[in-house]
Amino acid sequence: MAIKILWVDDEIELLKSHFIFLEKKGYATTKINNATDAIELLKEENFSALLLDENMPGMSGLEAIQKIKEIRPNLPIIMVTKNEEEHIMEEAIGSHIADYLIKPVNPNQILLSLKKILEGSKLITEKAVVDYQMAFRNIAMEIMNAHDFEDWENVYKKLVHWEIMLENIDDTQMLEILNQQKEDANRQFCKYIEKNYHGWLHGEDRPTLSHTLIKEYVRPYLQDDKKTLLLVIDNLRHDQWKMIQPLFQQYYNHLEEKMYYSILPSSTQYARNALFAGLLPLEIEKRFPNEWKNDNEEGNKNDFEPKFLTDNLGRLGLKNLRTKYYKILNSAFEKKVLDEFSKFKNNDLTVIVYNFIDILSHAKTDNSVVSEMIRDDKTYRAITKNWFKHSYLLEIIKLAAQEDMRLIITTDHGTIFVKEPTQVVGDKETSVNLRYKLGRHLQYNESDVFAVERPEDYYLPKVNVTSKYIFATNDTFLAFPKNYNHFVNYYKNTYQHGGISMEEMIIPFVVLENR
Repeated sequence: MAIKILWVDDEIELLKSHFIFLEKKGYATTKINNATDAIELLKEENFSALLLDENMPGMSGLEAIQKIKEIRPNLPIIMVTKNEEEHIMEEAIGSHIADYLIKPVNPNQILLSLKKILEGSKLITEKAVVDYQMAFRNIAMEIMNAHDFEDWENVYKKLVHWEIMLENIDDTQMLEILNQQKEDANRQFCKYIEKNYHGWLHGEDRPTLSHTLIKEYVRPYLQDDKKTLLLVIDNLRHDQWKMIQPLFQQYYNHLEEKMYYSILPSSTQYARNALFAGLLPLEIEKRFPNEWKNDNEEGNKNDFEPKFLTDNLGRLGLKNLRTKYYKILNSAFEKKVLDEFSKFKNNDLTVIVYNFIDILSHAKTDNSVVSEMIRDDKTYRAITKNWFKHSYLLEIIKLAAQEDMRLIITTDHGTIFVKEPTQVVGDKETSVNLRYKLGRHLQYNESDVFAVERPEDYYLPKVNVTSKYIFATNDTFLAFPKNYNHFVNYYKNTYQHGGISMEEMIIPFVVLENR
């Protein structure tokens, strides 16, 4: 069936060759030589696109656009005109036209514009499917041959790239292939972590980890006169960062992007305290015995981050920096931080911890409305982007860019969509996190977890002499036998963190500047 388009031009009779060409390409063109008649026709008939001359007797093209938008607000309009005056172009673009072509135009230009507008998404999707089919084998080989942390960073980045590229396709079989490849990658990644994580904590051949992030990645940017805003978005995954990245680049023109690895457990209590303290959890407990809280203790586990940060900066020779720390837990305080921008813009380092995404991931479990909205990683990414576009945080970033502040964006850990339960038996003091457990006399399926028998070898505190840790791998979650079926139904297909997966452990570090 031909695609119906309307072409309005006072010299319509001169365009016969264009109509013949478009007809051969599957477009049925209705021709009108004035805007008034075109508007009347649009009241009665639907078209897929409108080609409109600007300079016509009577009603001009620009005047017609406003009336057409009232009748057909979603009709794509391509302005085709001899007029090259910049103010005409700006006014036309400001009227939300789909394209602007300067006469003389050849038929292929028209065809390209129509395809871009009417078939662009379809063509992009088809090309992405073909490209992924070609890339599949190479990625499979990279997964098989990955032998160091940089290899795994590259594998994960490629898989996320294809997830985003293919997220809108209707080809369920292709999506299933991609999901299976990612699951296979995570299985191999978990084996890699089990084999190498201990060595990372005791040797030099390691990636940047939570406790070395400020020393290795942040400190080099604190040694000049440029004011720096460090934004720690709790629970920000690499795929979510890629979705919101274009919004940042509206205000900053230079970007450097790296990855780093969360420590285990990949949870806020452990990873973010380690990030600010520059120490591993057991070292924090020894240095700050009154501030560190174990899993079985009451109270907020991250109340002393400013103190940890100050101590860390002092050990790094940066104790003279003027610093300010904010933790944003709700929109009201977010607005307060925005209103206080003038008070901290001249500090050497301002740290903002932002908890919205972490709250959102937990709401997927606790709130039925949010659970319906976030069905999978695609909808999780979309909601993250939509939130950010309308947040006070974006306004803070705009102000920071205007003041030429350096912006560093990172996180403490990611999260994973858990699907399969694995049963764990423990006593009443066993920790409650679904991706790791700390406790005594734990019973579990050894194939589903990474067990740490001697926590001190992994710089982890323990509550009792016989305490051990187990970490969930792949997309499993740890479930107690009591009320097992109810528990599984409640937590299946939710977002959790604390265990081992690429999504939880390989996380973004980004620096944006204006140069």
